[in-house]
Amino acid sequence: MVIDKNNLPDDPAVLKKMLADLAVKHEKTMIQEQQKYQSLDEKYSSLDKDYSSLDEKYSSLDRDYSLLDEKYSSLDRDYSLLDEKYSSLDEKYSYLQEKYNTLRRLLFGKKSEKLSPEDEHQMRLFNEAEDGSVESVDLINDDDETESATTRVAGYTRKKGGRKPLPEYLLREEIIHDLTEEDKACPCCGKERPLIGEETTEELDIIPAKVVVNRHIRKKYGPCTCDGFLEKEIPEIKTAPMPPRLVPQSIVSPGLAAYVITSKFCDAMPFYRQSKTFDRLDIDLSRATLCNWAMGVAEKCAPLIDIMIEQIRGGPVIRMDETTLQVLKEPGRPAESKSYMWVAMGYTADEKPLLVYQYHPTRSGEVPGKILGNYDGILQTDGYDGYNRVATENNLVHAGCFAHARREFEKAMKQSKKSKIAYKGLVYIRSLYKIENELRERKLAPGDFVEKRKNAVEPVLQEFHNWLLAMKDEVLPQGYTGKAVNYTVNQWDNLIRYLDHHLLTPDNNLVENAIRPFVLGRKNWLFSNTPRGAQSSAVLYSLIESAKANGLEPYRYLRYLFDRIPGASSKEHLRALLPDMITTDMIKLVA
Repeated sequence: MVIDKNNLPDDPAVLKKMLADLAVKHEKTMIQEQQKYQSLDEKYSSLDKDYSSLDEKYSSLDRDYSLLDEKYSSLDRDYSLLDEKYSSLDEKYSYLQEKYNTLRRLLFGKKSEKLSPEDEHQMRLFNEAEDGSVESVDLINDDDETESATTRVAGYTRKKGGRKPLPEYLLREEIIHDLTEEDKACPCCGKERPLIGEETTEELDIIPAKVVVNRHIRKKYGPCTCDGFLEKEIPEIKTAPMPPRLVPQSIVSPGLAAYVITSKFCDAMPFYRQSKTFDRLDIDLSRATLCNWAMGVAEKCAPLIDIMIEQIRGGPVIRMDETTLQVLKEPGRPAESKSYMWVAMGYTADEKPLLVYQYHPTRSGEVPGKILGNYDGILQTDGYDGYNRVATENNLVHAGCFAHARREFEKAMKQSKKSKIAYKGLVYIRSLYKIENELRERKLAPGDFVEKRKNAVEPVLQEFHNWLLAMKDEVLPQGYTGKAVNYTVNQWDNLIRYLDHHLLTPDNNLVENAIRPFVLGRKNWLFSNTPRGAQSSAVLYSLIESAKANGLEPYRYLRYLFDRIPGASSKEHLRALLPDMITTDMIKLVA
């Protein structure tokens, strides 16, 4: 009810009643509003309860989701671990499979390193006269699993026939063959036919070891019978002096020493077998006697080795390698311990080669440092870390060996004949060797050779290096192919340094070839008894291999040396006896 204040009744009773009615109506309205509010409040409470229930359910679901998420994360971690383990096992399996193939090949396969025709066709490394471009690799078809039905054969030049003439210095004995008197007579008149010439045919004969006893007879002279003699209390007797001996107080001559030492250290005939040979000649020379002679000769020649080391330290390039040796009586070490024979191949100032062998009981990186001394030139070696350390410490230019990289790729190739990565690596290396061989055949001056080699090789090397880096992520590190790629990448800076000097080659094979005679000898005599014996072997191998490197026949050189070294009294005299100072003409007539 709305009260119009301008039209209020004048009667108080009516006004009072009006107000009472208004109050009642207002109360009813308030009660109704209150009831509505209560109803809304109940509904809100109900909704609030529902919301709380939903919130609890949501929280529960959220907790469940969190638990599921944790379980999923745990399962994901477990899966990742299993995946890593699987990958590791897969790598190990591949590695073991390659190992198994290698062992099987070593056990049942051919022992020679010569390639089979199939391998030769696929690898075709270094001897074929074919296109040397690296792009020839692209001829491999990824989808082609079969070999071509035809094979291109490399051309060659046939060697001229005929026998190599026998050396002029060999003793010639003439055996005259003539006609009988009847055949000489003319069938018409009976007179002797005129001699118009002769035909000569040579055959080679050999006389078994001619053993001679050299008797040194020294004349002895007594005192004179002059008046002065009567004044002396002790008569003066003079005896002709004995020439300096190679091995004092022994019966060995320079010729016999050269023969015995050449037989063992050049022909790999152990002393005990030589002793049996002398037994057949009724000469009693025990193994111990021959051994003592060799050690005595080596000690006599030891000053030559010091001069050789001095010479190669002053040269531009030194190559080094080492191999194992067993020395039975090494102080403080078991008899089965490994010792080492080290080889350093260097050059004199006029670039003549000298090889120095040294025995050391360990493979420590300190050993090459002792051998090199104050050397400041170029050192070429394989990838052994001991050489890396000495090169760094001495600030040397360190050149590597592509032959070792090639061997790693060859191992991978032998494990899988269809390994395109291994094959392509071999093709790159073959290209480098092809360029090297072609340039060396031209016999260029050192400066021209280095320049032309760099121009020809550097593009191939750059392409090869880029390819290696790309392949690094595509191969198993523990597999043969992975090892080949990683070895080449890790050694790259050293491998390419051969470009800087004309005496350097892509590999260290020159010194490795020089160490093979020692390895061959070791297979026959197996071990050295004492460190003195091993050191003596090092001296004698140094002289023999240096002689061979300078084109000298070992026996004749040793005979020439042993005849003269007892009387060598100065460093200049000794220097003149080194292999690089001797020519073939100087020793041609040595018997």
